[in-house]
Amino acid sequence: MGNPLLDISAVVDDDFLQKYDIKLNNAILAEDKHLPMYDEMASKGNVDYIAGGATQNSIRVAQWMLQIPGATSYMGSIGKDKFGEEMKKNSTEAGVNVHYYEDEAAPTGTCAVCVVGGERSLIANLSAANCYKSEHLKRPENWKLVEKAKYFYIAGFFLTVSPESIMLVAEHAAANNKVFMMNLSAPFICEFFKDVQEKALPYMDYVFGNETEARTFAKVHGWETENVEEIALKISQWPKASGAHKRITVITQGSDPVVVAEDGKVKLFPVILLPKEKLVDTNGAGDAFVGGFLSQLVQEKPIEDCVKAGCYAANVIIQRSGCTYPEKPDFK
Repeated sequence: MGNPLLDISAVVDDDFLQKYDIKLNNAILAEDKHLPMYDEMASKGNVDYIAGGATQNSIRVAQWMLQIPGATSYMGSIGKDKFGEEMKKNSTEAGVNVHYYEDEAAPTGTCAVCVVGGERSLIANLSAANCYKSEHLKRPENWKLVEKAKYFYIAGFFLTVSPESIMLVAEHAAANNKVFMMNLSAPFICEFFKDVQEKALPYMDYVFGNETEARTFAKVHGWETENVEEIALKISQWPKASGAHKRITVITQGSDPVVVAEDGKVKLFPVILLPKEKLVDTNGAGDAFVGGFLSQLVQEKPIEDCVKAGCYAANVIIQRSGCTYPEKPDFK
């Protein structure tokens, strides 16, 4: 479950970033000052429209890696408009079983992806994505998907929309010994949605995030450390709602090794390094990492294989615009 957004992706310059007060490698929700930006980007010649939204990206990549039609399902809220139709078509073609809630009033959410030198900044205008209601989740045809699923993944971004839906799924997972996973997703989630994040944390069997998010999480909780390995360990040791699964924390650090904390120990896994000239943009890299990871986890592969698949998927995605991929994976 998550926020389905249409990515409006364009290469911009530093003046554009300054004009709209945007920092690279960040993800924020749009404020009034950002709203003219969407039209300005759309009027650029080199703009791409790509089905996005963090959770939807991850689930599409997991589906692509698995190559088993309908292995994955996804819920979120879209508008009844052209962008919504586009999204539905895109996800269905990707093999994902989508059950969208269609909002009558709000337009489909969009996310401005501003790219400078291959690095990205995300500004999300949630619109319809913000209208998801737990009533939709509780409908028999949708709750049936929850009952059939063995693994659940929800990006932290959804905490701003429907924490109630998240808790329904989290409690179901704990009661049925299923695997429940979330992502720290962005510094602003750790800072401004701390309470709902903390409420869901005991249910998380896997916590994903990047180094900036991990450090923000530590700062918000008064942990006197910037050390990512230490932070990953502390997150993994946070109390759990059920004892069926131990918690594993997985933190990516761009081109630095992936940090995995479990059982009071930390392991580092190197990523596949990419020459700078091959980098197109980092949009969707973290989402793709999770997607690759999930594709092996659901096959009960060991953690190193999960990380390897995550690194493979991220490496593919950063060589393309947005979270897109070739027809077939060649992951060994």
